[in-house]
Amino acid sequence: MHNFHKLPFRDRQAMLKQSAQLSDEEMQALQGEGFDKIAPFLIENTVGIFSLPLAIATNCVIDGCSRNIPMVVEESSIVAALSATAKWVHRFGTITTSVHGELIVGQIHLPNGAGSKGVLESHADALVAYANEVYPSFARHNGGVVAFQVRQLGVHAVCHVLANSADAMGANGITQICELLAARIASMGIHTGISIVSNYTDQKIVRATCQVQMDDSAHAIIEAAEFAQMDVYRAVTHNKGISNGIDPLLIATGNDWRAAEAAMHAYAARSGSYQPLSQYSYQDGYLIGALEIPLSLGTVGGMTALHPAAKVALKILGVQHASELSRICAAVGLLQNLAALRALTSTGIIKGHMKLHATNIALAAGALPHQMEFLVTQLHEALLQKKPISVSLAQRLLR
Repeated sequence: MHNFHKLPFRDRQAMLKQSAQLSDEEMQALQGEGFDKIAPFLIENTVGIFSLPLAIATNCVIDGCSRNIPMVVEESSIVAALSATAKWVHRFGTITTSVHGELIVGQIHLPNGAGSKGVLESHADALVAYANEVYPSFARHNGGVVAFQVRQLGVHAVCHVLANSADAMGANGITQICELLAARIASMGIHTGISIVSNYTDQKIVRATCQVQMDDSAHAIIEAAEFAQMDVYRAVTHNKGISNGIDPLLIATGNDWRAAEAAMHAYAARSGSYQPLSQYSYQDGYLIGALEIPLSLGTVGGMTALHPAAKVALKILGVQHASELSRICAAVGLLQNLAALRALTSTGIIKGHMKLHATNIALAAGALPHQMEFLVTQLHEALLQKKPISVSLAQRLLR
């Protein structure tokens, strides 16, 4: 994908089609064709389709494998920053990933059920067997319910149903299992409350690590990361930079980015104070970056199976299994975070961001197609003179 960002729109489409071996129908899916036929059935009260750009971040070599990263996002500079930083990391270092654990969690609430803990634990094996019998879908794909645990919460109790959902995210599946088990538990004379998946997937942790050869300028990045460890105001923005990479990939592949966000923020606060999800150190001439997040994704079922463009995005990415997608997401999150830290500790975040944002400003100012190139050039010249650019400035230049 050499010089992909410099190509005209149609040429980028042609290069992607050849690189990912996409059919004409799959290319049409990337333009939103066909989605209007299923949109009215996906959510209630549908009145239209809200479109966002789908872009490709290039130069990402993760675990030694080259990946083109599909991203659905509206914010300028995210795709460019990821592509540039991935190219830099590949030139001077490596990025590797791993997955630890494979279970999702379902919960059955037992109001005033603390006294039932011993009874339920004695039936744990039978409840696990019953769950796999009445909901065999996970087991058919080399997964299944593997454990049943009971936690006391004061006078309340909660049953945790632990399952391997294979390549599905599994939220609907584990919720159905919990509802079936709740009925079984109720038949034992134990009052049950709500039954629902937990989106806190701390039984499935993904790690990404990068090593990049750097000079002493690496210490500025480490100082910025330490700042995030000491201050919650900075930590939130630090972690938002990680989500800048992860969320667009989750949206592109039809995954539940809201669930991922909730789990990541809970994990960031697991010590009792909100912390950055990535850390950096300097060893033997290398900047070492590490990111650890809970992440449960799917490559089958749900929107990944229904949305035409989501299926194409997975093909572009070249993944089949959920664990592989999770590892790529963690790597992309770390690269995006590193991109922000590099910019903040060198030229500043505004210079690069606003240069790319100038096109958006020109559009907002009402520039016509034949005026765009001239106006964007004028805005870039203002940035070079260290002048702030805005819609009002663009309107004055347009006049």
